[in-house]
Amino acid sequence: MTTTPGTCSPGNRRRRTKEREPSRSGTFSEDPSLSRFQPRPPPDNPEAAPLVWAIDTRHAPTFWFPRDCPRGCIWLDRMQSCRLYAYRLPAAPFGPHEVGGYWVADQAVDAIERVVVDDLLGRHARAGIELRVTPSIWPFWRRVTSSTVEFSGSRLRNAGADTG
Repeated sequence: MTTTPGTCSPGNRRRRTKEREPSRSGTFSEDPSLSRFQPRPPPDNPEAAPLVWAIDTRHAPTFWFPRDCPRGCIWLDRMQSCRLYAYRLPAAPFGPHEVGGYWVADQAVDAIERVVVDDLLGRHARAGIELRVTPSIWPFWRRVTSSTVEFSGSRLRNAGADTG
């Protein structure tokens, strides 16, 4: 029987809860020289507690983009030329964040491993993730935000003005 990490099978009776350790925690960057991650507040919320952020493998594809690329609106030339680095982090210092898939630590964390992540368009295609090329994210984003689906937006401030 084949299972994916974190699923329950006859040989893996561990209950799936928000409190269990991530199957693999890590973060992505275009910087190949990182080894230590220091807690810091989010740039858009300097009053927040400083944290080191990590993502589980289920949510990792949402980070297969150049850092400043607004999600949903892809900078095609950057997607074709970008090389990311996946940094695997130890699970022990992390606890679950209220938003599923995110894990946080309030102390510095040293990376365990660095792996090159390139061919971002091909990686998305092999994962069955649909990408669309469009001149503006805003018509799509207005439909999403007025719908009943759960959604999340990243780096939308980099998408330019909503002229619609």
